[in-house]
Parts: sequence; structure tokens; C-alpha cells
Amino acid sequence: MQTLQPLVPLTTSNGSFAHPAHFLLVGIPGLGPNVHFWLAFPLCFMYAVATLGNLAIILIIRVERRLHEPMYLFLAMLSTIDLVLSSVTMPKMASLFLTGIQEIEFNICLTQMFLIHALSAMESAVLLAMAFDRFVAICYPLHHASVLTGHMVAKIGLASLTRGFVFFFPLPFLLKRLSYCRTHTVTHSFCLHQDIMKLSCTDTKVNVVYGLFIILSVMGVDSLFIGFSYILILRAVLELSTRGAALKAFNTCISHLCAVLVFYVPLIGLSVVHRLGGSTSLVHVVMANIYLLLPPVVNPIVYGAKTKEIRSRITRIFSQDTR
Repeated sequence: MQTLQPLVPLTTSNGSFAHPAHFLLVGIPGLGPNVHFWLAFPLCFMYAVATLGNLAIILIIRVERRLHEPMYLFLAMLSTIDLVLSSVTMPKMASLFLTGIQEIEFNICLTQMFLIHALSAMESAVLLAMAFDRFVAICYPLHHASVLTGHMVAKIGLASLTRGFVFFFPLPFLLKRLSYCRTHTVTHSFCLHQDIMKLSCTDTKVNVVYGLFIILSVMGVDSLFIGFSYILILRAVLELSTRGAALKAFNTCISHLCAVLVFYVPLIGLSVVHRLGGSTSLVHVVMANIYLLLPPVVNPIVYGAKTKEIRSRITRIFSQDTR
């Protein structure tokens, strides 16, 4: 990894500190430039899997009219978010690992930070919507079609988009109001709010309070409602008359449960270790990478393998190509 000296803090005309022109990204602590170079290739492979997998799911749901049901429409939203999220993070990481160039322009860093957090909030909302869909389908199957209409699904999708944008839109402006007079090295391969905030030498109380507020009110509330939904689903499944019917009903939730665990477990762990304070360690970096890189890769594989309609469509495509 190319080593660049910390940027000298800029000053305004009245002598106060201003933001730097660039931040410096780092790879994985403890690994040399040769290791980073070779890590770029599996990262590029992961990006290809995420792009092709999520695009395939979106196109299949778009083409197959019988898949225009709430569960699949929410899945298409999830794949779209994962596709954009992987494009925001993985190419820049691969470039960092391949070339060793660490510089990222200040405003570009803030833009990447906003997109990462806003898209994560949107993904959390879609996962909640998918949990609600499974809850209604299993607990109130006769009302599913009347509750989750196409119009309602569109409204949920728009609400997810709006909430992610509105809640996280202030973050770049809150970071711009800070002065950065310490090292300008961001301790990840991408820009995160709490990571940039730690580089400031001015009071970050507003950033800390607002960051904690949006994490609790967005991801925290979503995770509580998802957990509550599955408690009700589990209770309804256990009340079914036969074991076969119970397994069949719960099997429709397996893919969603995997997506929830892949998203929330690293997120909760990352939030905890960041708020424990102290210097950023290898654990911080690895958990942040898992949180951002794993869901876009894993979700299309899990849903492609576990969803019969998508799996059969992919099988038909490959069987036509081999003729």
C-alpha cells in the first residue's frame, strides 16, 4: 500500500481549521502491499457475483409476470439496493488494493459515506417489509392479497427510499461543520460517519447524538419489529395441525432469515465495537467489510438457491443456452 504523509490541516482566513482536500483510505491493518494486491482479485470476483446475481434476480422478476407478487417485488427492491451498495464500495476498494493510491477527495468521501448509510437504512426497511409480508402470509393468509396490494407495495418502497434519504441527508453537513486538525487517515477502505468523525479536533457531540439517534430509530426499530414478527410467525407455525405444514410454512422464511442475519449481526457488532471507543483494530475493519460486502454477494445466492420460481427460471435459461 502506498504510504502518504498525513495532510497538513488547512486554515481559514480567521485562523480556524477547515476540512482537508483529501482523506486517506487504508486497506486491512497488518497486511503489506503485496497481500493487498492479491486480495483485489477475490474482491473483483465478489463484485462480479454481486452484480450478476442481483441483476439476474431483478430481470427475472421483471420479465416473469407471475412473480409480480409482494414477496418477489420486495426481493427486487433488495437486489436493487444491494447492486447499488456493492457498486459504491467494491470498485473503490479494488482500486485501492490494486494501485495503493489512498487519496479520496473530501466531498467524494462524504458522498460515499452518505450513500453507504442511506442504502443500509433502505435495506433495513425492505427487510422489515419482507418480514411483514411473511407475517401476513402465514398468520393471515386470507387477507394477504387485500393487505399487500401492488399499490401498498409501491408505497412501502417509496417510504423506504424516503426514510433512508431524509434521516441520513444531514450527516455530510454535520461532518462539514467540523474541523480536521489530526491525521486525515480513514481507518477503513471506505468512508463511514463514525470513522470520519473521530478525525475531528472539535466538539463532535452533535454528531455522536444524531448518529446514535438514527441508528436506534432506524435499524434498531426495524430489528425489533422483525424480531417481533418472527415471534408471531413461530407461534402461528407451531399451532399448525401437522408437522409437514409447519415445516412448509416456515421454509418460506428461511431465505429472509438468512438475509436478516447477514445484515444485522455484523451491523450490531460494528456499532458496538465503534461505541466502545479505543483505536480502530483489525476487528473493526473486518466487521465493517463483512457488513458492507457480504449481503450483496450472499443474498442473490441464497434467494436463487431457495426460491423455486427463480431457480427454475435460471435453470431454463442455462438449458436453452446449452442446446
